[in-house]
Amino acid sequence: MPTASASRPMYEVIEEWLVEQCETLGPGGNLPSEVAVAERFGASRMTARRAFQNLAEKGLIERHRRIGSRVRPAPLHRQDSVLRPLTDEMRRRGLTPTSRLIHAGLGPNPLAAQQLGLPATEWVLTIQRLRFADGTPVALETACLPNDFADVLEEDLEQGSLHAALAHLGRTPARATGHVTARLATDEEADLLELDPPAALLVESRLIVDSTGRRVESTQSAYVGSRWVLDTGAYGAPSSLTSPA
Repeated sequence: MPTASASRPMYEVIEEWLVEQCETLGPGGNLPSEVAVAERFGASRMTARRAFQNLAEKGLIERHRRIGSRVRPAPLHRQDSVLRPLTDEMRRRGLTPTSRLIHAGLGPNPLAAQQLGLPATEWVLTIQRLRFADGTPVALETACLPNDFADVLEEDLEQGSLHAALAHLGRTPARATGHVTARLATDEEADLLELDPPAALLVESRLIVDSTGRRVESTQSAYVGSRWVLDTGAYGAPSSLTSPA
């Protein structure tokens, strides 16, 4: 086992060993606890903690009070020009998509109703799910739909796709508009997404219409900033290409 020397402190030795464990375990792998590592190297827990913290600051691992430390999962990439369910995005990358249903039901939501083109007093269907990729939570998603889509609750929303459920009702999502903002996770969100606060979230708000132009879904997805990447592209405006430098 590597040992410390006068010119090499123990936390660096532990850090080097942890890097080797990260390479062996791969993205999402769980590392031993601080206590176990400290005992392995005959070091104090504070020394082991410093090694873990250094790797977290370098972006190699994630730490959480409840689940411990694990190798940082590879971020999930998504093209901004393609309307594709997150379930399909994960499967295209060889990941296993699952969801945990947090809430589903009808109720008042004036803002969502207006976004869907409905009277503010009309109830909407709200579905909140925690989305996972290979067992790692990547997003907390809240989707609001018109109340006449309540039949989607009969579908498997934990193993399946909400868009597939809409298609079964004859409402195929065709186009989306939206925007992305950034904020810190609330304590509840951090706990669900297995993050230690303060933690950054990228929040995407989208309005989806079907092939007839009807508004069928207003969704807000809070993605873990380190686990989600939006791939973008743009063309130069014609005026900027022809104007003198």
